[in-house]
Amino acid sequence: MSNVWMITGAGRGMGLDFTKAALAAGHKVVATGRDPDKVGRAVGQSANLVVVKLDVNKPEDAEQAVKSAVERFGHIDVLVNNAASFFAGYFEELAPFQLDMQLMTSLIGPMNVTRAVLPVMRKQRDGKIISISSSAGFGGFEFGSAYAASKFALEGWMESVGAEVAPFGIQTMIVNPGFFRTELLTEESTNYAVPSIEDYAERRTQQLEFWKSYNGKQSGDPARLAQALLTLTNLDELPARFIAGADAIGIAEQKIATLQKQIDAHRRLSTSLDFDEAAATGN
Repeated sequence: MSNVWMITGAGRGMGLDFTKAALAAGHKVVATGRDPDKVGRAVGQSANLVVVKLDVNKPEDAEQAVKSAVERFGHIDVLVNNAASFFAGYFEELAPFQLDMQLMTSLIGPMNVTRAVLPVMRKQRDGKIISISSSAGFGGFEFGSAYAASKFALEGWMESVGAEVAPFGIQTMIVNPGFFRTELLTEESTNYAVPSIEDYAERRTQQLEFWKSYNGKQSGDPARLAQALLTLTNLDELPARFIAGADAIGIAEQKIATLQKQIDAHRRLSTSLDFDEAAATGN
């Protein structure tokens, strides 16, 4: 069955792979990006494609993009919240505007687009919303406080909104990719904190060397992730979460084990905190 996909950040990275895969599978695609000319050049031409300008940080752009999608194809079946950015650095050295930008792109942006799409899907009583998170969505890491904050928040929002819209036949899925060979770590996509605190100097140097050297060496293949999304969207019911990549599974399993240890370590204290009704009433 041919569906209408709306994909943010479609001109590069995972978004481009998602767009090409959906088109190759016979779906119609609304490919969006801040520079529609760039998106169009990257994707190429297709009768099943419409390219729309969309800066996810601008609610008016989201509303217009959805309007254009409905005018062209009549409906929207699958929304992929993919557009993202990466502000790396130690929290103390990250400027407030960098934290704001991280949250705007990776959290408020998907909210803007989803808010614009939901009226369409509610009317249809059908639709699938996929938000691309990260293994950083369930495991914070050194040098990644801003990024992890945005992804943790994205997941809390998605889990909540998923429960809100399920009665309308709308399904949601969080995708947690591990390290995939995209453009996220390129100079164009990664923004670093300006060094300002000597206490972090030695570790900062090591972190910068790691992140810059890891670009182009990630184990995950975004084209295969795109095919996995096609497989999942063809199911009658989306999984609430898809952990993508063996490395992401490893991080998730370690997180589960750590949480269990933390629960067990203070279980007695934790379970002793209920209100004592008898003591309160003197009985």
